[in-house]
Amino acid sequence: MPDPLSALIDLVAEGGVAVLSGAGLSTESGIPDYRGPTGSARKFAPMTYQTFTRDTAARQRYWARSYVGWQVIGRAEPNAGHRAVAGLQSAGLVSAVLTQNVDGLHQAAGARDVIELHGSIDRVVCLDCGQTTGRAELDARLRAANPAFAALAAAVNPDGDADLDDASVDAFRPVDCARCRTGVLKPDVVFFGETVPAARVDRCFASVAGARLLLVLGSSLTVMSGRRFVLRAAKLGIPVAIVNQGPTRGDAYAAVKVDAPLGTALPALADALTLAQSGRSNEP
Repeated sequence: MPDPLSALIDLVAEGGVAVLSGAGLSTESGIPDYRGPTGSARKFAPMTYQTFTRDTAARQRYWARSYVGWQVIGRAEPNAGHRAVAGLQSAGLVSAVLTQNVDGLHQAAGARDVIELHGSIDRVVCLDCGQTTGRAELDARLRAANPAFAALAAAVNPDGDADLDDASVDAFRPVDCARCRTGVLKPDVVFFGETVPAARVDRCFASVAGARLLLVLGSSLTVMSGRRFVLRAAKLGIPVAIVNQGPTRGDAYAAVKVDAPLGTALPALADALTLAQSGRSNEP
């Protein structure tokens, strides 16, 4: 009986793979996950959409923490796992990349047409006029508005939210929309209590339905946001493979489960398949 990695290589070799990635894929880029071995314990509850839109003090707290967290997220580089996914896509083996992450590292590694289920932290939208701008532009404006701000984060979460003390939060000055001057700015990500756009969910379901294999990378599948795609694959009779450190709530549906660091397992997977393709292309 083959070991799990060998079995995974055999499955992926047939192509038609839809990848579903979670926070565990980005831990080796210096971004901790929530529940895995590198997970950080939140001191504060995550921001909800309802609180963010209704409470000025809550927005100040969010932007102070996010401003510090962006210094980590914004500098993060794709790791070997991200590059392996991009390589498998370039080789024609991966047909779709769906991610629960908001860090943009799949695209930075070269992946194409990534469906960002929860949006992207590097974009900011005005809730009043609808203007969308890049996070780098907002970061420059926040730096100008807070020249003496030098808080250090106790921990940074995968969504870029950092744990700060109350004194640091109180000293921080947020900014409004640069276009309409008074509009509330929000990162272009799905907050707790906010609904993922239906069209985006439909694209994800269609990608899964059109795949031959659903490959889950670095997700505990604890929340339904990601687990629903595993359930849909199982319902459609599409095999599920999982690479994750530790148990997941999708293990019962997995045809193959590789419990290993993604930065080790995914390059090994990509290298084996690239070598196999090279061997076939050299056959007489």
